[in-house]
Order: sequence, then C-alpha cells, then structure tokens
Amino acid sequence: MASRVYVESAVREHPRTRELLRRLRNRPVIDIDHYGEVFNPRAQNFRLQKKDPAIVIARKNQGHVLVAPEGYGLEGDHHYYFSHMLNCLYDCRYCFLQGMYQSAHQVLFVNYEDFGAGIENIAQRHAGETVWFYSGYDCDSLANEPMTRFTDYFLPLLANIDNAWLELRTKSTQVRSLLAREPCARVVTAFSFSDAHSHARLEHGVPSIDRRIDAMRRLQDAGWPLGLRFDPVIYHPEYQHRFTELVARIFDAIDAQAIHSVSLGNFRLTRDHFRRVARLYPEEPLFAQPMTLERGIVSYSREREEEMMAFCEAVLLQHIPARAYQPCDWHGDEFAAG
Repeated sequence: MASRVYVESAVREHPRTRELLRRLRNRPVIDIDHYGEVFNPRAQNFRLQKKDPAIVIARKNQGHVLVAPEGYGLEGDHHYYFSHMLNCLYDCRYCFLQGMYQSAHQVLFVNYEDFGAGIENIAQRHAGETVWFYSGYDCDSLANEPMTRFTDYFLPLLANIDNAWLELRTKSTQVRSLLAREPCARVVTAFSFSDAHSHARLEHGVPSIDRRIDAMRRLQDAGWPLGLRFDPVIYHPEYQHRFTELVARIFDAIDAQAIHSVSLGNFRLTRDHFRRVARLYPEEPLFAQPMTLERGIVSYSREREEEMMAFCEAVLLQHIPARAYQPCDWHGDEFAAG
C-alpha cells in the first residue's frame, strides 16, 4: 500500500495519526514540518511515484470546505466540496490529478473536526435550504476507507444536519463501513464507471465492473441511496456498443427506478493539465486523438461531443426515470486546489 510514511510533527500524537501508524506498521516513518515539503516540490515524476507512493499524514490549515463551481453537482440550493485526502489510490490515465499535482503521494488529513465545523457552519448559514457537500474531488471517497475511517466521522455528522446532503463518489468496493450502519437518505454513494474497453485500458488498479456492481447491489439492498457517474465517457470506435452493454449490466443488478441520480460527461482537461498528463504518457493513444481547445478546456470536437452525449443519454433514458438524469456542464478548471 505504501512504501513509507511521512508525518507532520504537529500531528504526530493526534489520535488518528496514532491509529494510522498502527495500521501502517512495519513501514519507515519520517517526521516533517509540513506536507508541502514532500508534496509540492517541482521536478517530481508523478508517473514514477505512482508505482511506489508514500502516505503523508498531515493537518489541513485552511480552505476546509470550498464552494463548488457553477454547474457542478446535483439539484439543490447550494454546493460545496471538501477533501479529507489529496490524490487517489487508483491510476486512471484520464485523471486530472496527474496534471494538477506535482506528486503522486497520498496526503491524509487527520483534523476531521475542522472539516466538520466548516460543514456545520455552512449548513447553519443556509438554514432552511438544501446544501450539498461533495467529498470525491481530490480523492476517491471510499478507496482508503479501511485505513482512514472517513465515514465513521462524517456520516454521523451529516445525519444530524437536517439540510445537509453528502455525495460519496467512488470507484471502490469498500462499502462495509456503510453496510455496518443504518442508511441515511441524505448520503448518496455515487459509483463511477467507464465501459469495459476503457476500464481495461485506462483504469489501472480499479476494481472490476462486476465487483463494483455487486457493491452497489448490496448497498441498495440495505437501503442506501445510489448514484451513477459516467464521467468521463471516453471515445473509441466501439463506445456505443460498449456503453450500451455496460448500462444493461448495471441495471440487470440494480433497481433503476430507485436510483437517486445519474450524471454523464465527456472527457475534458484544462489545457495545462492536458499538456502535463500527455507528457507523462506520450505513448497513450487517448492523448493522440483529435481534440479541440475551447475556453481553456481540451476535449473532443463539439460535433463528436454532441453525438456521444446524445447517444449515451438515449441509452440511459431507456432504463432510468428522467428525473434522475443530470448531465454534467462544469469544467474542472473552475476548482481551486485543496
């Protein structure tokens, strides 16, 4: 899981740090003053580090809960995101984190209470209105759950805030912590999927499609709300057949009428992120496809994007109620790094 562990001195005796070190025993532990010493230096090689990442245990000092950009998220009055981690366990070739961060090390913030206070304050400020909080931007919400115990703190917190909703976005099958507690109608576990072709070629280390579908089925059977995120949809010559096949596989196991929400979006990266990721993987065919640059975003041509979205939308609406469908219309460059 991790070749070594860096720990900020200020959190060395924090209870969560001690518990993390217990779970990460037998790994070298290196004391540091600030996670930026390890995470931020230039001239790091994200691709090489991804093969042997370290764990960095730290404290987030500011910007615990941030406003989500216009167009991001689900229906509701207000939208925010927060990141208890930086970087992801998985290695997806299309992931913007490779272009945003200098390092592939995983940073775990242990000061959950500061995030919680931010969530409580924001929800109180918007009393009487629906407030969404999204936890899966800078990381996978559940992939490191056996180590971080993220849900043990944040789910009870959200359950006690009547106007707060939480999205757990994941490619993981780590759902035991959810199954061990009573479901909350305001916590949506949103599973991300790519078709079998794209999964095999681009989603390194990600659990199989069938294993994720089984995790969804178990959560739905237990009463947890589910979301589906087909974002990004990757173009390849067989994408129509493969996407149709994927959707059918999912809804053979899942009750489509009970699904909370389904979103759909195309491949897109900011210009700078695209350039950095393409330099990391110059042999990757994904980055050699014809692309266009519009408003600082690299994506497929408008014609191809419209064709792909129209086709995939039509396939989805054969299975799901129209009220559950929410296309993506945001661009990742509008986020500030956590």
